[in-house]
Amino acid sequence: MQWSMQNDVLTPPASSPSPRPPRGRPREFDRQVALAAATRLFWIRGYEATSIADLTETMGIGTKSLYAAFGSKDELYAEALKYYYTTYEGLVWTRFRTASTAKDAALAFLQDSAIAMTGGDIDLPHGCMATLATVGSEGHSELGELMRATRASGFDLLKARFDRAKSDGDLEATADTTKLARFVQIVQSGMAIRARDGADRAELHAVAEIALSGWDNITGNIDHSKQGKA
Repeated sequence: MQWSMQNDVLTPPASSPSPRPPRGRPREFDRQVALAAATRLFWIRGYEATSIADLTETMGIGTKSLYAAFGSKDELYAEALKYYYTTYEGLVWTRFRTASTAKDAALAFLQDSAIAMTGGDIDLPHGCMATLATVGSEGHSELGELMRATRASGFDLLKARFDRAKSDGDLEATADTTKLARFVQIVQSGMAIRARDGADRAELHAVAEIALSGWDNITGNIDHSKQGKA
C-alpha cells in the first residue's frame, strides 16, 4: 500500500479500503439497557407470551448475543425479576419503612402500590410484575419457585413490621400479625389485577382506604372503655 504526503500530513491512497473488524466478534451492546428493555417486555406480556424473537427485537441484540450474555430465557427472566425488584421496590416500600405506626405503614404500602401500579409518574407498565408473574409449571420449577419467593419477601416485610408494632405496643399483644400481613398483601394483589385491567389511581386509593377503615377491629386495637356506651 502506497502512502503520500499532502501538506505535511501522511495520508493513505483514496482507494484504500476501510479496515474491517475481525470476524466472529460478538455485537457490542449495553447489557444494562438490554436488561431493562427485557424487564419491561416481561412485565407487560409475562413469561409465556414473550418469545425469544420478541426479546431480541426489543433488546436490540441477536439471538446468539442474548444467550451469550444471559444464558437462557429462564435465566434472563430471573435476572429481569431481580432487576425489577431492586430498581422499583423503593416506589412501594420507602414510606412504609419510615411510617410511625403499623396502620400508617400499611396505608403507605397500599397507597404507594397504587401509584406505582398505575405508571408511577414515569410511564411504568401497569400492574405488578412480581404479583402477576406466572409460568407454566412444566420445565420451569426453579423459575416458579423464584417468583413465589419474591412474592413471599413482601409478606415477610409486612409481618416483620407488624411484629415490631406489637413489641412497641402499637398493636395489641393478641394481634395476629400473620393474618394481618396476609390480608394487606392480598389487598395489594387484587389492586395489581385491577391496575392491569385499567383501573385508575383514584380507584385503587379508595380500595386502600376502605380496606384499612376497619383496622382497629382487624387488629383488636379497640378502646374497650367505650364499649357498651351509647
